[in-house]
Amino acid sequence: MRYLVIMFAALLALAGCADDRTRFDPPEVVSQAVYRHDGPPALTLYTMVSNSTGQGAHSSIMINGSQRVIFDPAGSVAHPSIAENADVLYGITPRIADFYARAHARETYHVVIQRVEVSAEVAEQALQLAISNGAVAQAFCANATSNLLKKLPGFGSIKPTFYPLKLSEQFGALPGVTTRVLRENDADDKSVAIAEFDAAQRATQTVSEPSQSGSQ
Repeated sequence: MRYLVIMFAALLALAGCADDRTRFDPPEVVSQAVYRHDGPPALTLYTMVSNSTGQGAHSSIMINGSQRVIFDPAGSVAHPSIAENADVLYGITPRIADFYARAHARETYHVVIQRVEVSAEVAEQALQLAISNGAVAQAFCANATSNLLKKLPGFGSIKPTFYPLKLSEQFGALPGVTTRVLRENDADDKSVAIAEFDAAQRATQTVSEPSQSGSQ
């Protein structure tokens, strides 16, 4: 029993998923947030990596199917403009996708972003698996993501793992995967990225609002 406790503690340290702050927005909020991206069906794996230790800290996956979502198991990136239900983030517009990646990239972490195009059927299966998965416990981010992937046609080589870097290595070995790394020097505080996102949103809204001057 003591061995199991020690092993699980090690998994918590090494897998390192963020604090679980799962929201359960009502169905009407989720349905209003639906965003359909006009790009090809694709899966994008995010792996957050510690700059000091080189260890993987978090895994999540963006799914572009009949709508675009991010399955963010035990994730901590949240914003009032992003609908969430049971670790699935809805309404992933290009602006939200950029915000999500940049919220994780800071002086203490970088983000490995791996993308592969899939058939519409595979993307839709991934979407439904994410929606039906339910909320994920801390330290199970890579495990939940790898278990989702292994159920998809063409992803049989993915083995369940608790380690984000091992999942990233397996995903990167799949044919057609492209990889990029996002590094930024923001302070180790996600609230900074959220504040910058809010400021950009306000600026966009100000520009888009019609002028109040002119004839009555």
